[in-house]
Amino acid sequence: MNDSVYINRLSAFFPNRPVGNDEMEQYIGLVNEKSSLAKRLVLSKNGIKRRYYALDKSGQVTHTNAVMAANAVRGLLDGELTLDKIDLLSCGTASPEQVIPSHGVMVHGELKGGKHTEVVSFAGSCCTGMQALKYAYYATLAGDAENAVCVASERLSAWMTARYFEKESELINRLGKQPVLAFEKEFLRWMLSDGSVAVLLQRRPPENALSYRIEWIELTSFANEVETCMYAGGDKNEKGEFLGWTQFPEKEWLDRSLFSLKQDTRLLDHYIVQLGGRFLREIAKKRNFDPSSVDWFMPHLSSMYFASKIEEELKAYGYDIPGEKWFVNLPETGNVASVSAFAMLDDLKRSGRAQRGDRILVMVPESARFSYAYALLTVC
Repeated sequence: MNDSVYINRLSAFFPNRPVGNDEMEQYIGLVNEKSSLAKRLVLSKNGIKRRYYALDKSGQVTHTNAVMAANAVRGLLDGELTLDKIDLLSCGTASPEQVIPSHGVMVHGELKGGKHTEVVSFAGSCCTGMQALKYAYYATLAGDAENAVCVASERLSAWMTARYFEKESELINRLGKQPVLAFEKEFLRWMLSDGSVAVLLQRRPPENALSYRIEWIELTSFANEVETCMYAGGDKNEKGEFLGWTQFPEKEWLDRSLFSLKQDTRLLDHYIVQLGGRFLREIAKKRNFDPSSVDWFMPHLSSMYFASKIEEELKAYGYDIPGEKWFVNLPETGNVASVSAFAMLDDLKRSGRAQRGDRILVMVPESARFSYAYALLTVC
């Protein structure tokens, strides 16, 4: 019995053309008609040079999240693989555009064809793409799906437009004296990007093309230990407890900017790297695995600021993964949350640098309440 599952195809869809740092506010707008001080500070640290927006310069939406996901799925198709042959559609996103129906069935609806099929939908933050991948992996391994499609997609620009930050202008003006106050609600504005990548999972690799064999996928949550760090649709009280939007009067939904995306940068800086290192050490022990042995290391980075911190953490645990083994596309693609890991796999395959037998360690940290995903893949 073949107990392997392969990522045999990848298809990326990024909307419109890349947006450079000096163009960002032409798309997402000026807050109070002024260029942001936070923008200059954040971009000086995060290393991002361009990103993609599903917007035009008038701020109008050009592609919804579900449309981008469907476009990526269509990119997998050909005369051999049609919509009728997809047995499972497994979707992940941090930016669904409705509460109900689920994001997954909205993507299925946008495909406008094929057959009725199993659809699963993971909503949360950066790990949702890997959660969707693990579900598709297990379904394929169990024989429930012959052709399983996993797609991660984001329209994070929905949270980035200027009109959602007018209430924060007072904090932004205080940035020079108390930068962390503005960063909680603005610094993600200069990090995030839109797009989608779909992958096809099957039990056998193609004969004439490279694929990725999934060795294992590990996920965990530290929510039992650490409070909420990144959130939308609620706010924290004076005790640091997170309260959802239903616990606030309707008038406060706008006054408190409950539906803007916020990040507690103090928690982020303190926990995100150390907990990821702790989980990797646990995986290494569990699987008798030496992270230093991999040929490629693909960390999902929200900012290049964290690269040196991750390198230091790895060395502290005795894992030597030199810079030439790192494969990161953050500067060219931006932070696409759940999509980023798949985008790196697609870019590596397109680069021609991957060789059969290479082993790839994928790392996806999620700061929302500190969840992590690691995967080991082999190039076949």
